[in-house]
This record gives sequence, C-alpha cells and structure tokens, in this order.
Amino acid sequence: MIKEIQLRVSLPEEEQDPNLTKRAAAFLVEDASKINGVVVLRKSIDARKKVVVFNYKLAVYINEELPKESEYHFDYQDVSSAKEIHIIGFGPAGMYAALRCIELGYKPIVLERGKDVQKRRRDIKAINQDHVVNADSNYCFGEGGAGTYSDGKLYTRSLKRGDVRRIFENLVFHGATHEILVDAHPHIGTNKLPKIIQRIRETILNYGGEIHFETKVTDFEIKDQKIRAIILDNGHEMAVERVILATGHSARDIFHLLDKKKIEIEAKSFAMGVRVEHPQHIIDSIQYNCGMERPDLLPAASYSLVQQVKGRGVYSFCMCPGGFIVPAATEDGEVVVNGMSPSRRNNKFANSGIVVEINAEEDLRSFAQYGALAGLEFQKSLERISYTAGGRSQTAPAQRLTDFVEGKLSSSLNECSYQPGLLSAPLHSLLPKHLGSRLRKGFQAFGDKMHGYNTNEANIVGVESRTSSPVKIPRNDTLEHPQISNLFPCGEGGGYAGGIVSAAMDGERCAEAAVSGI
Repeated sequence: MIKEIQLRVSLPEEEQDPNLTKRAAAFLVEDASKINGVVVLRKSIDARKKVVVFNYKLAVYINEELPKESEYHFDYQDVSSAKEIHIIGFGPAGMYAALRCIELGYKPIVLERGKDVQKRRRDIKAINQDHVVNADSNYCFGEGGAGTYSDGKLYTRSLKRGDVRRIFENLVFHGATHEILVDAHPHIGTNKLPKIIQRIRETILNYGGEIHFETKVTDFEIKDQKIRAIILDNGHEMAVERVILATGHSARDIFHLLDKKKIEIEAKSFAMGVRVEHPQHIIDSIQYNCGMERPDLLPAASYSLVQQVKGRGVYSFCMCPGGFIVPAATEDGEVVVNGMSPSRRNNKFANSGIVVEINAEEDLRSFAQYGALAGLEFQKSLERISYTAGGRSQTAPAQRLTDFVEGKLSSSLNECSYQPGLLSAPLHSLLPKHLGSRLRKGFQAFGDKMHGYNTNEANIVGVESRTSSPVKIPRNDTLEHPQISNLFPCGEGGGYAGGIVSAAMDGERCAEAAVSGI
C-alpha cells in the first residue's frame, strides 16, 4: 500500500531529528517496521511566521517495494539518415526541440551563433575582467543560451503548456540532482548547468543529430511563402524543409531580418528596471527572523515582491539568493545587468531585478517610427545611457538604494558582486520618468512589506533590460508563422516562454509540430 501524506515539521524539530520515516509512522499511527521507505514528492519552506516550518508531501510505502527507476523513459534512436529539421539557436528551446526530434525519428540540424560551453567561458571572462564584449559569445549567446551562465532557476507558471515533470526528469537523466524533482523552487546552479548542457549535446550527437557552433544565420531565401534555404554569415546556403526559430530574446539581428523581409512581427509587452543587491544576511534576517546568523538547515532566503504604482506593476524578477550580478550585454556600447546563483547559493549577496511593466502606447511614443521594433529600440537607448553613465565600459552605473529613493547622488557605494565594477551615477534622473518614478515608489512600498529592505547597505545597478523579448513572432494553431508555412517561432525569442522550463516545453511542442505531416 502507498499512502500520500502532508507533514509540517518545524525548524527545531527538523534540527533535532530529520527522520521522515519515523514521522510518517507517527502520523499514520503505523508500525515503522512495516514502512519500507518514504519518497519525498514535494518540499517547501514556510517562513511566514516566527517559527520556520518545512512542508513535506510524502509517498509512504507500507509493505510495498520502493520504485527502482523513474516512470519516464527517453527513447532516443539513431537518426543520422533520417529526414532533417533545422533548428536555429541552441538555448533551452533549441536543445529540447532537438532532443524531441530524435525521439520522433527526425534528424535535428542545429545552428548556433555562439560557442560551446567550454570556449564560451573565455569570452565571459573577457567581459568581466577586460570589459570586452563578443557579440556572438557572451552571457546571452552560446551553447545553452542565457540560462547556462546566468543562473539555472527552474521556476515556471506554464503548467498548461506541457509536461513540466518530463523536462525535469530529462535534466536528471542528463545529470541534474534529484532534488529538482521535489524542491518547490528548483535550481541547478550556474556552476553545474554547463556539464548538464554538455551531456545534452553529447546525446544529440551520439544519436545522429548535428550541432554547428559559431554558425550565424544572416538571411532566408523565401519562395512560395516558405523558407527554401538558410544563408549563413560565411555565404553558405543550406536547403531546408522545416525551420524552428529558437534564437532567444536578445537576437536583435533576427528581429531586424524578419522586419526587413516583411515577415510579420508584433510589439510585445515586457518590463525594464534595475537590479538591487543586498547583503544576504539582511534578507535572511527579514525572511527568517534569524538575526545575523542563518540556521544551517535553511537555504539563503529569497523574496518575491509586487506593487501596483500608477496603474503598472512593479515587481521583483529573477531573484538570486547567494548570487552575483553579471554583465549581460550582447554588443559593445551597452551595459545590461542580470543575476545568477551557484548551486550552493553561498555568496554573501542577494540580488534581484526590480522592473516595471512597459506600456507600448504610453511609454514608447517617441519610438513609434520603429513600429514593431519600438520596444527593442527603447531597450537599446537605456542600455547606451547606462554604458555612458558607467564610464563607457562594462562598469555599471549604480546608487545606494536609499539615495535612489530620495533622489540624490551617492557619494560612495557598497561592496558589490558585479565584477566589472560600479560607478556612482544618478539613476533616479537618468531613467525615464515613467520608469524611475515608479521604481522609487515601488521600493518605498517594498520597504513597508519587508522591514529593513530599504537600507543604505543595498545598491541598485542599471540597467535590467532583458527580462523578456519586446517582440513577438506570431504563429497559428499549427505553431507555424501565418505567412511562412514552414517557420516555427519558438521559445523566449518568439514570445512564447519566460525561462528555462517553459522554453524547453515550447521547444518540444514546436518539434512535434514541425515533424507533423512530413
């Protein structure tokens, strides 16, 4: 017999005795000797009250054998001689589209403008240490996409878009820990994700797929409302049957290419703002009521905040406890910041994007001449302002949080995890009024919700501009572009995902759609 139960275990109880089998036996009034084991189905932390509580959902095996293997199986087969599907981009959407193609008996041909994870490290080091941005190999572009070297959080609300569990099980199949299957907020960590991505690459290659790194798509040959060939930056043409476009939210050249060729694209809502960084002990103290020392059993605390300000949402985005702020620019002449966390989340800082919803009609009037690319041009304008305010390098403009809220320049800045360094700048006046004023009021409200959040010990760093794509590539019920019948817009770049998991699920869906009818 297998029984599912819910247990609430206080932090003191967990510290005293973490044995879940004993707790399950007591809860069920059952002889512990009859319980062959328990499987944790879900684990979360409730820190809303003074005493922190661990919530467990358990499957209790009473006189029943424990399962020996996962119910999920990935049936990869040799596709080296199979029909081809071309995939542009090798982030989560592209990777999972390729894996799904192999399962369905089709050969994926992946074209990735960036480098593999090993070579990509050198270019990321150059951004951090030398302020040199490689436009095709950086925190956004390269094997694994933006998630590889930026964080590895696996949060998603896209439960209706596919089987989330299947994506998680596939990550475990390729080397992720089983903890991601049970944690309420699963996270792999930027130090572990590259190895998993390398194993996914090996799976694709071992079963006959192709992956071409440092291969940039610059044009499409279109005839009879179909892409007949892909043109690469070296002039080579590749004949194609079906194309999955999974280039990510920062592939601006692709958006420009589609616009130039009169292939329909649309403006899409997005958000922009800044990244705020606190000493981790401050966030721990607020969330856990633990003073300066966090108990060993508790992870670095996170938070999620939202406030309506003048009709717009101001909210935390991509919160990274125990993490780092990183430079996410994709071209020289711009400064963009993002956040990441290692698997142990043991850095002494906590950072989060704090962003404001952008209303195209009201906020982008001065960019109206760019049509569907108005949001993209607005992004670029703020990134260039940040570049200039930071001293025309990857040094980022920053302020103490309290100074930003009060509207005054900071005479000095706090220590920060951002490796290229900070330069004091009046972000409160550099940001457009519709953005800066809402951020300031949002921070004030957050201080009321989390007492101690608005502190002189926190920095804000600009600019957090790549939360999602400002452009949507439309598609119909068959997931094809309404004009180009063999083009399948996919993932974050198409406007259909918002993170690793939702992008991976969309990649699988697009693969299934692309092979249909071939």
